[in-house]
Amino acid sequence: MIYVISTIIAFAAAFIGSLVGMGGGVILIPSLLFLHQYSDMFSWATPQVIVGLSLISMVFTAFSSTLSYYKNDRIHVKIGLLFLTGSIPGSVLGAWLNQFVNADYFSLYFGFLMIALSFVFLIKKKQQTNAEPLRTNNPIVSVFFISLIVGIISGLFGIGGGSIIVPAMIFLFGLSIHTAAATSMFIILFISIISAITHIVLGHVAWAYVLLFVLGAWIGGTTGAKVNQLINSNILEWILRLLLIVVGIRLIIEGMM
Repeated sequence: MIYVISTIIAFAAAFIGSLVGMGGGVILIPSLLFLHQYSDMFSWATPQVIVGLSLISMVFTAFSSTLSYYKNDRIHVKIGLLFLTGSIPGSVLGAWLNQFVNADYFSLYFGFLMIALSFVFLIKKKQQTNAEPLRTNNPIVSVFFISLIVGIISGLFGIGGGSIIVPAMIFLFGLSIHTAAATSMFIILFISIISAITHIVLGHVAWAYVLLFVLGAWIGGTTGAKVNQLINSNILEWILRLLLIVVGIRLIIEGMM
């Protein structure tokens, strides 16, 4: 039963993560935290182990969805590479900081983070353009610090950083949510590889369950990328908002109990 549940969680996390460009950690992590608290089958799923599994799963989620998005010419490679300048060193730092997070307050921290990020999408953004150019008036330094924060959050919480990457690309560069989601998965692929390697070195990976999560992540990531191209942009934004709020509230409640 544990294998079936793990595969289903991995698929659902990858599908939704690829759909909105978030990587899937916002589904996988709270799901495993919940099961760890209420099911003996998941007693092995400590916060650090969950983050390690999330990041390894995210590598395959991002890889499968990036392949699908690239074939359909959805990825803005220049912006993606720009965001990698700070996110790669940030992901290493975040993964190292993860070991110092108090397990008792992990859900609470993660919940507040989700709620805060959900409000980013309520900010009025500039009108999007069809050409989606790389604007020259965007400060490179600002993008570096944003990407650095993205990397730290990815390594620390295992969520891939897409919840910051996507709105940042929409508001700073005027990308549509479809292109932002696709480019986000391209960025997350590199961030998750670096973060996952760091967690492997730190011994935060339950190898007995990795294959199950990888299988679900690959199938879910590919499916989510294909469905993304069929959904209206406004619907995608609302899916992302509601997802962050619901997950955030539930984790805050659990963290305070």
